[in-house]
Amino acid sequence: MGVMKRFTTVLAAASLLFAVAACGGDDEAESGPVTLRYSWWGNADRAALMQKAIDLFQTKNPDIKITPSFQEFEAYWQKMATDTAGGNAPDVLQMDFAYLREYADRGVLYDLKKQQGSLGLDDLLEGLKGAGEVDGGQYGVPVGGNTWGYVYSPAAYAKAGVPEPKLGWTWNDYRSAMEKITRSTGGKMYGGGNYIGTYYNLEVQLRQEGKLLYTEDGKLGFDKPRLAKFFTEGKQLADADIVLPVDKGVQIKPKFALELDLIAGELGWDNFMARYAAATKTELKLGPVPSDNPAQLGQYLKPAMLLSVSARSKHPEQSAKLIDFMINDPEVGAIFGANRGLPATNAQRAAVQLEGPLATVAAYEESIKGQLEKAPPAPPKGAGTIEQAFIRISEELQYGRIGVDQAVDQFFTEAAETLES
Repeated sequence: MGVMKRFTTVLAAASLLFAVAACGGDDEAESGPVTLRYSWWGNADRAALMQKAIDLFQTKNPDIKITPSFQEFEAYWQKMATDTAGGNAPDVLQMDFAYLREYADRGVLYDLKKQQGSLGLDDLLEGLKGAGEVDGGQYGVPVGGNTWGYVYSPAAYAKAGVPEPKLGWTWNDYRSAMEKITRSTGGKMYGGGNYIGTYYNLEVQLRQEGKLLYTEDGKLGFDKPRLAKFFTEGKQLADADIVLPVDKGVQIKPKFALELDLIAGELGWDNFMARYAAATKTELKLGPVPSDNPAQLGQYLKPAMLLSVSARSKHPEQSAKLIDFMINDPEVGAIFGANRGLPATNAQRAAVQLEGPLATVAAYEESIKGQLEKAPPAPPKGAGTIEQAFIRISEELQYGRIGVDQAVDQFFTEAAETLES
């Protein structure tokens, strides 16, 4: 649901999409039972939970039958690209925030604002209201959300004599903490991974400065000097051997360094706290993101996933009812727990019994909810390709195969080609 799930093959398949004029989409209620096709990505565990939720929906809505299907993330998007291009999309489909604008712009998604009588969005968490909108239309509805955070080992901080992270710490504080921890262990544990490896760290810095990663009109929201500053910070950390070497990070994939106790902390989506905690015996905490602007953390609730309706669906009203049920019904919230990210509505969050790491995530989000900002506009077509380019170029920079200026020029060239295609 975010940075770890971008695959080149998926992006290649998604490029097969073409604009499909909406047909069907009759807003009038139909008499008699209807059948909806409902597709999502996930594993067998999610499928079992989904079937429970579907059974509950059908019990309460006997005139609507659901035909479910699911695949793993990569296979799902390959199939969705083909089905949508062929005019055979399911009525209701799970949507990723990175692909929302591309699908909406191609005319293959239904504007759910036409079904306000069947779909209630008033109970969405404040930070998720408006998420799923593209150019004034509602083309997706979030089912869960998460925000950026810092998962760390308090024991590692204590051993190095470094104060634990708290609101108000700066990026210099963060870099200093990583250096002290790395030096205190003689390199047996690094203070952290190199944060220039993901552009969501650049995004949070930009938002702290009142800027965006992508502008409203789908352009890059930063210039070459700003990216050079970001890359230079990471290059200095790598050259000083303060952060986990890039080759070690690559070697341990698909595992994460924090799971293997190779680093003391990591910036990332807060829901990863559960995965990290399950994989290590080390006590972990969740702290705030560094910011050089105490009044602005630059954070927002990112839709973990969304639900959309095909523009070709013959049953938009019933499809909207299904989405309404999946995001608002408290029993559905209790069924899924945090499987789809912490629920997107207040009613479902109240119904979820959170404990352990998930309770930590919920408490963290509660502690900063007053500083969470509106989610950014849906990223432009090709955002996934640009993210992959960013990761690859950052790795080349950390390996020392290219310099900062070359990395910046290469990224802007590839981003321009992608956005213009």
